[in-house]
Amino acid sequence: MQIYKYAIVAVIAFAVSMLVTAWMIPVLKKKQFGQFIREDGPQAHLSKAGTPTMGGLAMVAGITVALIASGFLTGRFTADKLAILLSMYAFGFIGFVDDYNKIAKKQNEGLTPKQKLALQVVFGAALAVFMMIREGTSVLIPFVKVNVDFGIFYIPFIIFVEVAMANAVNLTDGLDGLASSTSAIVAGCFAVIGMMIIPGGNEPMAAAAQAVFGATLGFLMYNHYPARIFMGDTGSMALGGVLSATAIIGHVEWLLPIAGLIYVCEALSVIIQVLYFKKTGGKRFFRMAPIHHHFELGGWHETKVVKMFCLFTLICCIIAALSVA
Repeated sequence: MQIYKYAIVAVIAFAVSMLVTAWMIPVLKKKQFGQFIREDGPQAHLSKAGTPTMGGLAMVAGITVALIASGFLTGRFTADKLAILLSMYAFGFIGFVDDYNKIAKKQNEGLTPKQKLALQVVFGAALAVFMMIREGTSVLIPFVKVNVDFGIFYIPFIIFVEVAMANAVNLTDGLDGLASSTSAIVAGCFAVIGMMIIPGGNEPMAAAAQAVFGATLGFLMYNHYPARIFMGDTGSMALGGVLSATAIIGHVEWLLPIAGLIYVCEALSVIIQVLYFKKTGGKRFFRMAPIHHHFELGGWHETKVVKMFCLFTLICCIIAALSVA
């Protein structure tokens, strides 16, 4: 597919996501689908209580329409693209149920961790089996640029990739525009890799990445500081699912922790904080976790945190692209 057609995919995703987001804001306000802020979070965030959430549905709509449109542009809609969409829906469903429970119960609690993990493992296993049957168990190793057959370890590996990515993106969604902006950069990186770097190109990967790129930017128009709408777990889980599936379809799973190193840092900061807290009997390693709150409580305005995290992500994405070029 020519580059200009990929650009059309991104534009479609941007337009649909932006328009649906604009439509959703007053609808969600009317239905009182507002965000509940955790009491142990930064005090400055308490003023955000009531901001419409579940806006991630707009991104899901944008990605869906754009990826289907890519099928018309190429004359074919492959099973790979369907797998990417189903992965996004599956993880987005987990987030949606979680968000809905929070709203219905009027508290910042949704599905239990065990319930979330069980569903994530099932959905991750489904994608793993699909890939194993359709395309084998080979994975590209960055920098050395060799393909390694994971054999029987492929299924647990893919499950880990999807589960880790979904939860890491979810943890990153804590500041206005943070998850949407960093995800747009990662998606843009995958689009370039799928279009120009992978030998022969990978059309499903490139098209999906362009769709995510456009949809996240469209949502960002209303999600940047001060956010008029939040993506909620619906959006962050869907983003984690679709980005991981995009990398899996392209057989570049190991690029996720490189291009998406910011997600890894966010997740690790929570793990370190919890372990250190338990080990020291109540002391904290960070001012607050995830790590974006550490910088925020250190005096950085959240817009500065977002800008610096985006710059960091851009550098990581350049390294990721070079590792397979």
